[in-house]
Amino acid sequence: MITLTELKCLADAQSSYHILKPWWDVFWYYITLIMLLVAVLAGALQLTQSRVLCCLPCKVEFDNHCAVPWDILKASVNTSSNSGVPLPLPLRIQNDLHRQQYSYIDAVCYERQLHWFAKFFPYLVLLHTLIFAACSNFWLHYPSTSSRLEHFVAILHKCFDSPWTTRALSETVAEQSVRPLKPSKSKTMLSTSGCSADIDCSKQSLPYPQPGLETASSIESPTSSVLDKKEGEQAKAIFEKVKRFRMHVEQKDIIYRVYLKQIIVKVILFLLIITYVPYFLTYITLEIDCSIDVQAFTGYKRYQCVYSLAEIFKVLASFYVILVILYGLTSSYSLWWMLRSSLKQYSFEALREKSNYSDIPDVKNDFAFILHLADQYDPLYSKRFSIFLSEVSENKLKQINLNNEWTVEKLKSKLVKNAQDKIELHLFMLHGLPDNVFELTEMEVLSLELIPEVKLPSAVSQLVNLKELHVYHSSLVVDHPALAFLEENLKILRLKFTEMGKIPRWVFHLKNLKELYLSGCVLPEQLSTMQLEGFQDLKNLRTLYLKSSLSRIPQVVTDLLPSLQKLSLDNEGSKLVVLNNLKKMVNLKSLELISCDLERIPHSIFSLNNLHELDLKENNLKTVEEIISFQHLQNLACLKLWHNNIAYIPAQIGALSNLEQLSLDHNNIENLPLQLFLCTKLHYLDLSYNHLTFIPEEIQYLSNLQYFAITNNNIELLPDGLFQCKKLQSLLLGRNSLTDLSPRVGELSSLTHLELIGNYLETLPAELEGCQSLKRSCLIVEDSLLSTLPLPVTERLQTCLDKC
Repeated sequence: MITLTELKCLADAQSSYHILKPWWDVFWYYITLIMLLVAVLAGALQLTQSRVLCCLPCKVEFDNHCAVPWDILKASVNTSSNSGVPLPLPLRIQNDLHRQQYSYIDAVCYERQLHWFAKFFPYLVLLHTLIFAACSNFWLHYPSTSSRLEHFVAILHKCFDSPWTTRALSETVAEQSVRPLKPSKSKTMLSTSGCSADIDCSKQSLPYPQPGLETASSIESPTSSVLDKKEGEQAKAIFEKVKRFRMHVEQKDIIYRVYLKQIIVKVILFLLIITYVPYFLTYITLEIDCSIDVQAFTGYKRYQCVYSLAEIFKVLASFYVILVILYGLTSSYSLWWMLRSSLKQYSFEALREKSNYSDIPDVKNDFAFILHLADQYDPLYSKRFSIFLSEVSENKLKQINLNNEWTVEKLKSKLVKNAQDKIELHLFMLHGLPDNVFELTEMEVLSLELIPEVKLPSAVSQLVNLKELHVYHSSLVVDHPALAFLEENLKILRLKFTEMGKIPRWVFHLKNLKELYLSGCVLPEQLSTMQLEGFQDLKNLRTLYLKSSLSRIPQVVTDLLPSLQKLSLDNEGSKLVVLNNLKKMVNLKSLELISCDLERIPHSIFSLNNLHELDLKENNLKTVEEIISFQHLQNLACLKLWHNNIAYIPAQIGALSNLEQLSLDHNNIENLPLQLFLCTKLHYLDLSYNHLTFIPEEIQYLSNLQYFAITNNNIELLPDGLFQCKKLQSLLLGRNSLTDLSPRVGELSSLTHLELIGNYLETLPAELEGCQSLKRSCLIVEDSLLSTLPLPVTERLQTCLDKC
């Protein structure tokens, strides 16, 4: 049994579709109801009438039909005057049949002689009405359309009732009152187009003198009320639902085709009805001549019958024809509306011009068609729905929710001191930048990672201590007041690109920038296109780091940054071919060519007279015969040839008398030339991860050595000359083949870090007590060997828990 609750739910479900029914759909509904009443009334009359046909026997037939006395008399007069032959006078008619015989005759004549249209008129009207009703509701219940329509209606009602919709429309009205004229681009924005693959880099530039500036409307809304947290989450959920619905519906036109087909069926049915109903209407007559061969039962074979419902059925049929004509005209109009209109495209152009949501996209196919139908009911529905198509609107909502979630207290808890002892705030995978960030005036480093769209407003000027900015895989927009602040205060900038991109143009306005780190897919061609409008303005730039896949060093770097002091290029394993332009960078003090697939040391490096540090990490160097040319670089103090395939060190290395740091770890070196120990200024020597088997006694000549690492080799014995290096502070001997540690290790009074793990030692010398600066945490050795030390030494080490 169907309950009232179920009936109410059914009624509510039907009424919810009223926004998708245009005026002609409503008109069809009422016409269908009237047709149904006509069918019910005609059917009721037919069913309640006890005798639909009333038949009387015909005793005299004349001219092949039943004659009455008057017809015979009139015919006899005409015949007598013409032929002179008198006709017999008619007899008096008597109807002397039994009542059951009359019933029998009525039934037989009804079945055999009454026209089928007059007989089934109520049922035809009912059948037509049901077909019309089915056509009107078919698209609402068809499996491929009903779910989409139900989903759309549900979302539309939520959009209409959402407080965010009301707020957005209120902002639009407020802006129109502030700007009576057509809105103009009132604030210039600067965008990190290169940090996001979703931004079209070719559309973000304006003519000189402000290259790289893109404009956007940024008038703050006078409506600044904050949404409730629950309301904000609901609005956020609506945005997600609208995105998914658009993705599934906009690519198809099933709803449009189903609706068009049902209208075509209605027009065809109208033409069919209007063709045969008026014709058969003439067959509904009052008098019916019934001729049946039942003379054996009644004595008569012709009867005269009266159809008692003829007149009222004629009226109802005529009225029904009028209803069908009205129905057909509206169906024809709806068909004309669908065919002449571009219903597969829906433009919000008018709304974009009147509101600040200029990014509302046009929609197509089924999405567009549904909105066209909703417009027939009330355009306000589409207007409210459009708020949830705008990314600007979504970003505003996200910003409000973000501000509610990230309070000042929560942000302060995220402040940490980084490796450079600076106060840093690292924000990861947010929807934007919380406004409360600008309350953290003590912050020195701001790091933004995996944040799709970030805007730096003028409030950034409150961060008086901000000197360093990191933007990783994010898209940054900077307005003019914020840019003015960054120009004066920002010293270090790190940018990491997601995919192929350009350097954001606002970078070239940072005139006080000292260090620039760029990671990502930046091609030399892209850098060259900016040389006239970018790098030459970075007058104070001293350090440039590029991590990309380049075939040559960009000309814009070598030509427009002659004052650059440090250049670091990480080529990610790609081969760097052209290096001749390095000669132009005469002021370069530090050069890093990392993972550039170099097989030889480039000769252009030997022209850099001011070079102090050279790093050739992770290349493909097998020999370094060119090392003799380094003697021309009088200022070279640090040489890093680590992570290569170098098999031996040339004897000419002894000519590098000014060398202070040498990194040769992670190579294939088997022997050390004695000339190496002529570099008496060396205080840092790393030979780890090679194939060395011994250390020459001549190491004692490195009197300034403070750091010596020979980890992961095959050393079996330490020379006594090593313990003559009295300034040694860090000695790394792990993972070798040592079986004994000389007691002379106690002579290294400055030793603070000793690594012995991974050898074959059985005991530790008690003379370690002489290493007064050695802490337990900086003695890297197996725990079992500590028990071999005298108790006083062990106790001293245990009490010194300071970190290295």
